Amino acid sequence: MAYQNILIDTNDRVTTITLNRPAVMNAISPNLMRELKEAIQAVSQDDLCNVLIVKGAGRAFSAGVDLKALTDSSGTPGIRNGQFTSDDLTNDANAIARLLRTMTQPAIAVVHGHCYTGAMELMMLFDLIIAADDAQIGDTHAKWGILPKWGMTQRLPRLVGVMKAKELSFTAKPITGKEAERIGLVNRAVPLADLDQTVQELAQQILSNSPQTIAAMKHLYNEGMSTTLADGLALESAFTTDITDRTEFLNNFEKNRK
Repeated sequence: MAYQNILIDTNDRVTTITLNRPAVMNAISPNLMRELKEAIQAVSQDDLCNVLIVKGAGRAFSAGVDLKALTDSSGTPGIRNGQFTSDDLTNDANAIARLLRTMTQPAIAVVHGHCYTGAMELMMLFDLIIAADDAQIGDTHAKWGILPKWGMTQRLPRLVGVMKAKELSFTAKPITGKEAERIGLVNRAVPLADLDQTVQELAQQILSNSPQTIAAMKHLYNEGMSTTLADGLALESAFTTDITDRTEFLNNFEKNRK
């Protein structure tokens, strides 16, 4: 399929999707979100892909929702009474959330430059986040009088704690990638020059392990975090699945041990 707003590259079981509206710092338009949803859907069904990476072209991961594109696409003002008037954009964002949660492959967000509001909500949907240490990450909903609809108020406190989440949202003040790493919002922050290499090394480390086991553990992590500790422990105890992709490895281990 030909895309206008994203680029796709697949190499050695790793698929990389690049948000490709660099002239507007990859601001999120309805068309970009729709294409991203379709591309992630395709990756989720691709048995030859074991890791997904999503990043931004040019100077930023994404500056957030493109209000001008929203207005142009719907023929109505982009915001009304504190809510986006484009239901399609919100529906696609939440569809992406479901896809990233349920797909078997680990999904990595690569963040550099600006990452504001809707882009920050998008970032938090991923299993892992690697950021440039000078990236600017912030929730600016309150600055523009916009209500979050893609999970900000629920995901952010689960990552950084409710008090820190309130501080970030109430002040609308961005933080650096380095600070985001300190508070647990991203996994790792590295110099921009090292960002791509760091992500590729992480992907290779994941690829060296059992995809079936990783898929099962991703399911258990996600389902367990949505319930109580007691119910999560019961879920893990009762969960079964066939792990067949390490049979040869285990057989060789047994042979070498004898």
